[in-house]
Amino acid sequence: MRALLISNSTQHGRGYLDHCADEIADFLGPLERLVFIPFAGSDWDGYTAQVAGRLAPLGIEVRGVHERTAPEVLEWAEAVFTGGGNTFRLLDELYERKLLGPLRDLVRAGPPYIGSSAGTNLACPTIKTTNDMPIAYPPSLHALALIPFQVNPHYLDPDPNSTHQGETREMRIREFHELNSPPVLGLREGAWLRREGDQLRLGGANAARLFRRGEEPEEFEPGADLSFLLE
Repeated sequence: MRALLISNSTQHGRGYLDHCADEIADFLGPLERLVFIPFAGSDWDGYTAQVAGRLAPLGIEVRGVHERTAPEVLEWAEAVFTGGGNTFRLLDELYERKLLGPLRDLVRAGPPYIGSSAGTNLACPTIKTTNDMPIAYPPSLHALALIPFQVNPHYLDPDPNSTHQGETREMRIREFHELNSPPVLGLREGAWLRREGDQLRLGGANAARLFRRGEEPEEFEPGADLSFLLE
């Protein structure tokens, strides 16, 4: 199984996917046909066109999974990309269209998977560590389970100068561990995970913070081997 799980699709001061464009090009290699899943957004045609335009310089043809019948478009796919937006809306639409199982089977059979933000949440066992509001009501929170641990994209460190009294991201993850056992990787913006079979590495410009139930958080720098999380 191959997967590239990106924290964010747009980095401050740069264009769409610019900060990870080289990694995407290296990850996809000579592949030419990619199916895009736009369901985390509201304008599916516009979102698909944005991705198609961004990947065109790489020689990649993009089709939206909503544009044709599911079996036809998935059989055509050499790779899959799920974009960011609202994770609840994304998962709900995949359940509604009965696409979650076929998509999981496709990626496990070999075609590489790219996820950004909500698309990264979708690769986890559940979407319980998303930052999004539940604007839709999927029949289950279970997701693709392409990795056996949870990710929290856009992870933010507490601001020591802030007077905000709401929960920090770390507090919310610790709350998750009060009722759930899987590790949670706080993936800061500008960072990504790349899975190649049984190997998992942290890439990008920023470190990640790993939370394990009953343990103190641990920091991992870019380039770190995180393959132990796949065990």
